[in-house]
Amino acid sequence: MLTLIATPIGNLSDITYRAVETLRAADVVYCEDTRRTLQLLNHLDIKKTLVSCHEHNERERAEEVVSHLRAGRSVAYVSDAGMPGISDPGAALVSACIAAGLPYTVLPGASAVLTAAVLSGLPCRTFSFYGFLPRDSKGRRAYLERIAACGQLAILYESPHRVGATFAALRDALGDRPAALLRELTKKFESVERGTLSELAARFSDTEPKGECVICVLAAQEEHVPVETDALDALLLRALGDGFSVKDAAALAVERLGVKKKDAYARALDLREEEA
Repeated sequence: MLTLIATPIGNLSDITYRAVETLRAADVVYCEDTRRTLQLLNHLDIKKTLVSCHEHNERERAEEVVSHLRAGRSVAYVSDAGMPGISDPGAALVSACIAAGLPYTVLPGASAVLTAAVLSGLPCRTFSFYGFLPRDSKGRRAYLERIAACGQLAILYESPHRVGATFAALRDALGDRPAALLRELTKKFESVERGTLSELAARFSDTEPKGECVICVLAAQEEHVPVETDALDALLLRALGDGFSVKDAAALAVERLGVKKKDAYARALDLREEEA
């Protein structure tokens, strides 16, 4: 059987027990970058011969994987970080297995998309993931139009040197929506920068963030966006504790979470009375 395995996105301790067991038991291990995967296997004290399988040779490697599976061998596949097939190679291997009528499975684990969605503090009951924006202007414009129309949290990857320009492009396409930049997820210097698209565009216009970046933006067009009560309460309590008036605390919730103004005001009023 082919097993696609999610691997850590920064902190090697995030590998799962099942992933370790599967890698140890595999007859053949394919990976996006043999050097990167060798570091992981050395950390886990696993000795395997690694075979590269990346975006430039995935279709050819898929034929090899099918041959291994037909011969009864177990095959594991890992990308550099996170879940194979999500902005990473892996989809061609799955397609080859389906076409050949061969079994495959996926082991869950670390995911930059899911981690960013929750850590952003923005409503994430539903969301859309867009990977990296195209570099050509036509493709980029089409992607921005799709994001503007998605009506929910949008998540995308971006290179550090393009972060400021991407925030500005998102602002021009979506209006001044709540957003967050998440950097170096699960690593020592993990950080979250929150604000409106205008604020973040200005913040990173001349300052290039370091490390791997994920952008989250609340692309909803409607004034009211479903939001977790805990997230709203946490924001309002923090604002009220910092001396904000009920009106100003509610306005902050509208800006940061996209909630309806009257709902934010009523909840802020309730919380102030409970604290009194």
